[in-house]
Amino acid sequence: MMEAVSGVRIIRINQLLTVALIVATALAGTMFRSPWKTVHVVTSLICFGVGVFAFLWGYWDAVQRSRQDNISVAALYFLVDKCAPAPVMRMMNGLLGAQVVVGIAGASWRSSTDGKPGSTLAFGILAPMLGLGLSGLWGAHHGRFDPRITQDAQQVPLQGSPSGQDENHD
Repeated sequence: MMEAVSGVRIIRINQLLTVALIVATALAGTMFRSPWKTVHVVTSLICFGVGVFAFLWGYWDAVQRSRQDNISVAALYFLVDKCAPAPVMRMMNGLLGAQVVVGIAGASWRSSTDGKPGSTLAFGILAPMLGLGLSGLWGAHHGRFDPRITQDAQQVPLQGSPSGQDENHD
C-alpha cells in the first residue's frame, strides 16, 4: 500500500533508521560494552544528523511553498489536517513516537554505568530529530495544503485613528 504513496523513499529511510536505532539501543543496553556502545552512539548521531539536514531542507522548501500554500507547523511536521494520507501520517508519527520512546528508554535503561559518569545510551535522545525532520521534508514535498488567500492591498480602505489623536503627527 505504501508503494502507491508519493515520497515512499522518505518513509523507507525513516523506517530503516528507526529499526537501526532500536537494534543498536537494545544491543548497547543489554551488553553495555564496546563496540555496542560505539555502534549506538554512531547510530544515534546519524539519525540526528539526517534529521537536522532533512528538517532544514524541508523548512526551506516549506517557506518557498508558503507563498502559494497556507502551511501550518503542525501540518508540516506532524502531517495532520489531511496534509498526508492517513497511512502516511500514522506511519511517520508512529516512527517518531518509537524514536522518542527508544531514546528515553535507552537513556534511562542503566541505573549504573560501571562507576563511570554518564552513559553513552543518552545519545539516543537526539534520534527523534530524524522523525521530525523527515516528516517535515515529506510534508514540504508531498503534503497537501490549502491555497493561500491573498487580497489586493489596494482594496483595503485606509482607516484613521478612532480617537483622532494621531491625526496631525508625522
